[in-house]
Amino acid sequence: MKSMRWVGGGLLMVMLAACGKQDAEPAAAIPVLVVHPGTVAGQEAAAYPGEVRARQESPLSFRVGGNLVKRHVDAGQRVRKGELLAELDAADYASQASASQAQLAAAEADLVRARDEQKRYAKLAEDQLVSRSALDSQTAAYKAALGQANAARANLAVARNQAQYAQLRAPADGVIASRQAEAGQVVSAGQTVFTLAADGGREVLIALPESSIRDYRIGQPVQVELWNRPGQLLPGSIREIAPAADAQARTYAARVSLAAEALGEVELGQSARVFASAGRTGTLQLPLAAVLRGADGKASVWVVNPGTGALKATPVTVGAYGASAVPVLSGVVATDWVVAAGGHLLREGQQVTAVDRQNRPVLAPAATPAATGKGH
Repeated sequence: MKSMRWVGGGLLMVMLAACGKQDAEPAAAIPVLVVHPGTVAGQEAAAYPGEVRARQESPLSFRVGGNLVKRHVDAGQRVRKGELLAELDAADYASQASASQAQLAAAEADLVRARDEQKRYAKLAEDQLVSRSALDSQTAAYKAALGQANAARANLAVARNQAQYAQLRAPADGVIASRQAEAGQVVSAGQTVFTLAADGGREVLIALPESSIRDYRIGQPVQVELWNRPGQLLPGSIREIAPAADAQARTYAARVSLAAEALGEVELGQSARVFASAGRTGTLQLPLAAVLRGADGKASVWVVNPGTGALKATPVTVGAYGASAVPVLSGVVATDWVVAAGGHLLREGQQVTAVDRQNRPVLAPAATPAATGKGH
């Protein structure tokens, strides 16, 4: 009987030892790479090549067609408002003006005759020497002659204007940016002969990629670096973004206005680079691998509890996906530790060790059950 007590006591001690051994060996926490929203790579300013252009670039053309007989300026030459740039052969227009002048003289002579006849018939009608219908006919003839004279006068004005249109003059002060026609060439009305870069504002023309077009807005501040002055950054802002992408390049044309104090540093046609931060102000971003999609299509991320080291699936609202990151509009804050990769291998409530990209722990180790005094 006494031996049975010893056997029972031994079994009890073995069972307690086994239980204590199980309590002493909890599941080990696996390391996971974590990041703060907004601290991922790819938020640095992107650089886009561009060319310095005038804010106002006007294609200049004749309002009439003809033979270009003389060109007074060349590309790169500075011109003043009203300066003569080119001339057409105006002989035909001068002849048309002379013909219109002769037609006006004839119409005015007919008008004088018709007016005199109408006055004479009006006097005779008062004395009842002619019928009322005869007076009405003379009045109608006078009105027709007056209309013919007015039409001839308008035709003469048009002919004189066309003769003046044979001269192309600068509409504003500026620089001739390009020339598209040469003396001896027959040009049509509206055909571009010169391109005038007006004085005033200077801009940099760039192309924004379709993948990140939503990250830029009109008025966003940027910095401009000229190729011939590396390291010198000029202030500017995005003034215009094309509403549609180029059909072939799939990029959006954008114009960057330079600040007033930077206008004296640039020349037309210079090459430049525009540095713009690819991201909305106040919008957090996470790596693409951090965002998971559930069966319902909703996005979520794993957030590490800093006190317990346990994982929690947190729903988030994301914006347009970029090349390496995605903007997070809601669901997390900048101080959250979010699992950056491998989320498909994790589960809710799992204990993890949060580490950075240098494999260094970023959170204090979570307290174990033994340390808290909990056990069997």
